[in-house]
Amino acid sequence: MILIPSRIAPSGIHGNGLFAVDDVTAGSPIWRHQQGFDQVLDAKWVESLPEPARRHVHWFAFLDPADQCWHLSGDHACFMNHSEAPNTGRPSDQIGPVVTVALRDIRAGEELTCDYRAFDCAALEKLGST
Repeated sequence: MILIPSRIAPSGIHGNGLFAVDDVTAGSPIWRHQQGFDQVLDAKWVESLPEPARRHVHWFAFLDPADQCWHLSGDHACFMNHSEAPNTGRPSDQIGPVVTVALRDIRAGEELTCDYRAFDCAALEKLGST
């Protein structure tokens, strides 16, 4: 679940993106998994879905290397685009449940980005599609 005010708008990176509404200070929490709001989907179950639903999950969810399940956000977090120099991510010293934070100060109106390869086993497939 996204923890800061944000909006979806056309992106200079790819399609639509997620943008900060307000300034965000480095270290501020941006996203966390919220059980009951965000969904964890068994990969075998996802493969049993009709093709349009599978495509949706494969594109908008991430395949977690830790549990090999698809994680589908209950909000617009799925519009966050990939960057080689992301402004959000997991701090290297973080232990326990993942909370994505601002890696640097982010200006209001700036696109929020992450490195798909840091958390998504399907990142290379997605990045090849952009």
